[in-house]
Amino acid sequence: MKPIASAACAALVLFAGAALPAADTLPLFNGRDLSGWHIDVPAMDKDPATPSPFLVRDGHLVSLAKPGGHIITDATHANYRLTVEYRFAGVPGNCGVLVHVSTPRALYGMFPRSIEAQLMHENAGDFWCIALDITTPDMETRRGPKADWGVDGKKLRRIRNLTDNSEKPPGEWNTLVIECLADQVKVWVNGDLVNHGYACQATSGQIALQAEGSEVEFRRVDLTPITTLTD
Repeated sequence: MKPIASAACAALVLFAGAALPAADTLPLFNGRDLSGWHIDVPAMDKDPATPSPFLVRDGHLVSLAKPGGHIITDATHANYRLTVEYRFAGVPGNCGVLVHVSTPRALYGMFPRSIEAQLMHENAGDFWCIALDITTPDMETRRGPKADWGVDGKKLRRIRNLTDNSEKPPGEWNTLVIECLADQVKVWVNGDLVNHGYACQATSGQIALQAEGSEVEFRRVDLTPITTLTD
């Protein structure tokens, strides 16, 4: 694992706070069907006979990668810890988990306004700003020249993660944890803190999984509310 840069580490300490999850965890995926979710795939608008890229197989929620789109929770959430267990079913590639989801198809006619926690192989934990911005420590190093930052397709929207080699070998299950608390978003991959953003422009929204690039299986998508802040 690549160590966190000292400046970023100091900033993480500054913004760190202990968040206590509530006792009750809500499974967003029940292992049987897609209850509690809806699908937004532009290609299905053009041709209703287009097969959905999202299905349940062997107790897993599966993203088939194509056609591109998202499966989105019906409910809106704030102040929570999201635990996602996922693996690439074949050749590893691209996918993502989106938080603070709101306006549909806000970017490229497909991506909803949100902050994406990247699942792309060897890049898990990157932030992608999708019509919604967030700030991180040492952001000019990790995002590029400040003059080029932005949240649309012509701007620098990617904020690179803090570690390398946090993912398990292709085919093995990974655990992604996203903590959304007030205007902060933290991301862990297999126990490593890989990103920490603050001053996010949204503090609540829906949650989405992508169909983009590679087939991914999800066996766990659990949400635990956070009810208490301590120093």
